Amino acid sequence: MTQHYADPSARTGSAPGAAPTGWWRDAVIYQVYPRSFADGNGDGMGDLEGIRSRLPYLRDLGVDAVWLSPFYASPQADAGYDVADYRAIDPMFGTLHDADAVIREAHGLGLRIIVDVVPNHCSDQHEWFQQALREGPGSPLRERFHFRPGRGADGELPPNDWESLFGGPAWTRLPEPDGEWYLHLFASEQPDFNWEHPAVQDEFRSILRFWLDLGVDGFRVDVAHGLVKAPGLPDMGHGEQLKLLGTQTLPFFDQDGVHEIYRSWRTVLDEYAGDRIAVAEAWTPSADRTALYLRPDELHQAFNFHYLNTGWDAAALRATIDESLEAMRPVGAPTTWVLSNHDVVRHRTRLGGGLDRARAAALLMLALPGSAYVYQGEELGLPEVTDLPDEVRQDPSFFRESGQDGLRDGCRVPLPWTGDEPPYGFGSGGSWLPQPADWCALTVTAQTGDPASTLELYRAALALRRTHPGLGAGDAVEWLDAPDGVLVFRRPGGLVCTVNTTGAPVRLGTPGRMLLASRQLAVAADAFDLPADTAVWWEV
Repeated sequence: MTQHYADPSARTGSAPGAAPTGWWRDAVIYQVYPRSFADGNGDGMGDLEGIRSRLPYLRDLGVDAVWLSPFYASPQADAGYDVADYRAIDPMFGTLHDADAVIREAHGLGLRIIVDVVPNHCSDQHEWFQQALREGPGSPLRERFHFRPGRGADGELPPNDWESLFGGPAWTRLPEPDGEWYLHLFASEQPDFNWEHPAVQDEFRSILRFWLDLGVDGFRVDVAHGLVKAPGLPDMGHGEQLKLLGTQTLPFFDQDGVHEIYRSWRTVLDEYAGDRIAVAEAWTPSADRTALYLRPDELHQAFNFHYLNTGWDAAALRATIDESLEAMRPVGAPTTWVLSNHDVVRHRTRLGGGLDRARAAALLMLALPGSAYVYQGEELGLPEVTDLPDEVRQDPSFFRESGQDGLRDGCRVPLPWTGDEPPYGFGSGGSWLPQPADWCALTVTAQTGDPASTLELYRAALALRRTHPGLGAGDAVEWLDAPDGVLVFRRPGGLVCTVNTTGAPVRLGTPGRMLLASRQLAVAADAFDLPADTAVWWEV
């Protein structure tokens, strides 16, 4: 077995010989959406070679780890989250050799690699599901999924009232003479596994070991809360459309049985040197429920969707920050902070205040104790692309009546790297989704070296976060007195963060030496005006 991984002390600032604290406790993790990051072969689609060629950019940005969204063999019914083979690379992204090269070169640059694992469901082209279809009702292989007879006189009604997250029933009926229904919480091409079956559990422990043997540093666990369904698959009892980032109490999400699965996964991760981790994508009704996934013998981190869903309001942000930190303390897990990802409207657009507000939100997030996630392109200040023509959209929820809003394509538009017109250096063959014609000022080349650019703001913030004792790991903030609409907090280690969420400047006392501001401002020795939608870091 070849194990190659970066030295944790190289990226976290731990002193040589110091007790390890876990690199993931204060890591900044950058999400790469492979089809939209960089195109290495000129076919208009991002790929592993494109990612490999841009790894130095991520090192220079100052992140600690890179999370790669799925690149596995897939019919691409849901952008690769419908996996046909968990041990193979889809040809559109490259080969297993290319994946190995990305992992090795990232480690050589001091970056860690986290890969997506998709355990709730697979593709309907997965060999297990195809064999279950061939063998028909009564086949033992059907027990690895959720096949059921229908209700009604002739089995013409779904087995229960569950809805797909993409809209419509969560069940699809097979043609007669078969006539059975199968469960899919997402697209009909994504049948749910039955995690009560030991073969499913054994298979995924084997998949984890396959990628750990290749050298990955961890896994982002897709739909981590969805694996176990309530006994008997009871009705929901209501017709409210489910939301992708919702917090409803449901019979197929956040069931207590998931925790036994993750305890078994933790034993696998702990077999490997180098602090390998797992990150839960778990949509739960509360931060306390999320914390259950992070007990010391389960997973390491969970995405803080409660924070992502909080609006640009000082009181609401303070309440969410306090709740998040408080929930993690009993389990000893770091709190995570995230503003954007591949499933939500980019925060520059979603928060409603343009680039100034997006930059302030970034400095607030990066000042909070714990680990932070950066979605590709947010460091460039990219807005959501809201005017994509219907004919270019690929999000499956866009084509399902009463499904999600169908706008996930707008945050997945390929990155602009260089040049004055599309595809802005993304690749030599155009881009799979059209890029706006006015993005030339947002390219990496255009922003590099410009001290007023969003890219240089992120670079400066991440450099300070790595070296300043008041930034990074921890679980404490001390709130200081502030006017309505303003957040002021102190971190142990001598850092104060001030944030104005209001629409007007606010006069404040100068708390210390200014380290970094999300926009230009003049500071006097005793007082200054904090502009609207602005955040500032101070050393005290």
